[in-house]
Amino acid sequence: MTKTAASLLIAILLIGCTALSSVETLEQDSLEIILDNHWAAANQEQIFFRKDPDTFRMNGHLPDMSAAGRARRQAFNHSILDRLAKLDTSGFSTEDDVTYRLFKFEREAEAKSYTQLDHFYPMHYYSSFSSYFAGAPANMSFLELADYDKYLISLADYPRYTDQFLVDLGAAVAKGHVHYCASFSGYEKTISRHIVSEVEDSVFYAPLAVMPNNIPAAEQSRILQAGTELIMNTVIPEYQKFYDFFTKEYMPNCRKQVGITALEGGEEYYQYLIEYFTTTDYTPEQIHQQGLSEVGRIRAEMDVLIESIGFQGDFKDFIEFLRTDPQFYAETPLEMIEKASYITRKMAAQLPKWFGVLPRSTFDIKSSPGGGAYYVASDGSGTTSGTYFLDTNDLNSQPLYNLEALTFHEAEPGHHFQGSIAMELDVPEFRKTLYHSAYGEGWGLYSESLGKEIGFYQDPYSDFGRLTYEMWRACRLVVDTGMHAKGWSRQQAIDYLANNTALSLADVEGQIDRYITWPAQALSYKIGELKIRELRGIAERELGADFKIRDFHDQLLANGSLPLALLEELVLEWIVARKTNQ
Repeated sequence: MTKTAASLLIAILLIGCTALSSVETLEQDSLEIILDNHWAAANQEQIFFRKDPDTFRMNGHLPDMSAAGRARRQAFNHSILDRLAKLDTSGFSTEDDVTYRLFKFEREAEAKSYTQLDHFYPMHYYSSFSSYFAGAPANMSFLELADYDKYLISLADYPRYTDQFLVDLGAAVAKGHVHYCASFSGYEKTISRHIVSEVEDSVFYAPLAVMPNNIPAAEQSRILQAGTELIMNTVIPEYQKFYDFFTKEYMPNCRKQVGITALEGGEEYYQYLIEYFTTTDYTPEQIHQQGLSEVGRIRAEMDVLIESIGFQGDFKDFIEFLRTDPQFYAETPLEMIEKASYITRKMAAQLPKWFGVLPRSTFDIKSSPGGGAYYVASDGSGTTSGTYFLDTNDLNSQPLYNLEALTFHEAEPGHHFQGSIAMELDVPEFRKTLYHSAYGEGWGLYSESLGKEIGFYQDPYSDFGRLTYEMWRACRLVVDTGMHAKGWSRQQAIDYLANNTALSLADVEGQIDRYITWPAQALSYKIGELKIRELRGIAERELGADFKIRDFHDQLLANGSLPLALLEELVLEWIVARKTNQ
């Protein structure tokens, strides 16, 4: 180990060696004290339960992912639950009551997570601990010397961080809890792209290439030298180590069964994942049947739209036309980004008609470094914007007829809009970045259809893109449960998704591999959207002429991310209050 790396690791130990200890409770414990204790511990650990993993950023020493770290957090979480059980909640205000119930729900969910198998699966088809680490610099602001010093500490700490994941992955191999072979074929490319011979070609070098003028030249020289040394001699060798482990130990032992329920403890684990991602207790069979019902409904709408276009041919012919006609694909990355930018500006002008509360924060639109389209939220410090990433690496995988629906989902009024409002709420800190997948992705899918009401999708092909995106999410209910609970093969799932959507065939295969390697996550979109639609229908019926869409939307967003049962309860209470005040 080099002298620079060794000195930085000493700094890491000084910063991170303090383990979570039992918090000294005051004679008069309170919800506020408990929340403050918990938030301080979460910041110390750099692990925030139920937070969008795409928002991972480095902040000095990296999280402790060891078994000892998990045990420490489990004990601390248990102590928090004990303290919550002793609180007298009878005098709580309405706002404190919501916070208490939400916080208790999260701590109970966290307690359950420690008994499950999550640590065996720190990677899936799209991402892993190593790709989140590699993506972090692009989502960070480097404004002053302290930002760079913390960055160097993170780079120096990466070997310890990687080793802890490799220990868990080694145990996973021993127990047979590994990913399906076909779904992870070629996955090593996501690792090898970071094994470069020239430091300037590394994503980790980007913050070093240009530094702010307020950092003295001597300090810039120090940071550049130390950073270059750490990237070449510490970080890249760790990616090589991970690559070797993956290709020589993990993949030779990949599993031959598609479904997670085929493995020991798999049925219980799948049900746990359903509860975690959907915040419901639905069974796989209930979700499967719901999916079949939605697929039938949406298919009927698709057939009507195809007929209205006057297309000569059947559904399969129309899908083939969409997948192969050059008019539906951007010719350059800039063209796609410009079209998405235009859509966002047109939507921004309409938002005040549909929402009473608008976010203050902004977002950027960029090409995604590793492919795929997604949104990464601001870190909440005020120094970073949100970012809507588009897949411009493979233009054929992102047809333009889907671009309106995709943009409304990821940007406004979808993820950026909802997440930014949550960060600006006057609520305890844990609520500002909390991310329930069913709520967040349900809102994103609802936002796609809201675009139709607002006046978008004037092009019938774009409107079909909206429907194919909704069909895509409905099909997820069928194929995810089909593979993980009903014995479906990978090819059976591919055929089902390809035959019911206009997704490109490459995207279809990628999506199925995503569902195989990330069980139940994809169920959250449609489950959440259906609940939001249900609640809107109730509000419209109960309030009649007094129903105001702006007020309803503000109510949905007024508490940040919520489990669906609590969201329903609060909306129903709001409806009663509105009727009482009529």
